[in-house]
Amino acid sequence: MRLGLSLFAAFKLPHRFRGKYRLVKKPTIEDLTKMKHDFEREEQNMLILRHPYLTREQSENHMKVVSDKKTEFLEKKYAEYRAKFQKEITYAEHLGHLEVKNAWD
Repeated sequence: MRLGLSLFAAFKLPHRFRGKYRLVKKPTIEDLTKMKHDFEREEQNMLILRHPYLTREQSENHMKVVSDKKTEFLEKKYAEYRAKFQKEITYAEHLGHLEVKNAWD
């Protein structure tokens, strides 16, 4: 039974649309309309790229505000890090808990 089922299974050739003996699909009307729409979309994109919304002067500084905020944020974070981990601690401060005050001295 299992052998018969394997014989009835459809044999699929890998890479059927490549190589010397490939199958070449005929273009359909849908393929042609899709290609036409792709060309129209590409032409619209090229038009946008040829005539940008921003001028050259505007495009140079349009991210300046964002980069300033970013640098301010990073400086703030670095200052917090330095305040937390890079303090200069002396031996006296480090061993201050061992100091005992005697009342009879």
